[in-house]
Amino acid sequence: MQQDILKKINQPLILMGYMGSGKTSIGKKISKILNVNFFDIDELVEKKYSKSVKKIFKDFGEIEFRKKERVVLEKILCKKKLFVLSLGGGTPCYFDNIDLIVEKTDLTFFLKPNIKQLSKKLFEKKSKRPLIKDVKTEKKMIEFVSKHMLERINYYNMAKFHVTYDLNDKMDACKKIIGILNKNGL
Repeated sequence: MQQDILKKINQPLILMGYMGSGKTSIGKKISKILNVNFFDIDELVEKKYSKSVKKIFKDFGEIEFRKKERVVLEKILCKKKLFVLSLGGGTPCYFDNIDLIVEKTDLTFFLKPNIKQLSKKLFEKKSKRPLIKDVKTEKKMIEFVSKHMLERINYYNMAKFHVTYDLNDKMDACKKIIGILNKNGL
């Protein structure tokens, strides 16, 4: 990808999708490939409020976390340059966040790994995720993720580009995103 083309892009590249779908790791890889800054919304919230996401959830609940997340989202989307931003799984689903996101950039990507793969990964790391920490079995995790994904899918589907990939091959997702950028003259 040519640097002169990249300099013309004055909007963020935003990755959205369900928790555990690889938004952060893929975002970091994409930012290196494009040689631009990478931001993770959860890390930005933690930095601004000097508390972990888990602690904010525990102390204040999800709605208060979402309010704090919105403040951070508004601030970062005001930047008029190319950077990669990884959203939290619920970020597009609260308030009018999805409208704000699609208004600020055409470079929105919905990352769509296989639900069974995703559920297995989430079950193995559930203690780090406030929304799923109490799910007891892998089967229950698949049910939870499937139901929760159904509730959120309309928001994710508002992304301009959809990337289906194997969760175990994040470079495949990166190649697909770069291919989409190239195909669209970006």
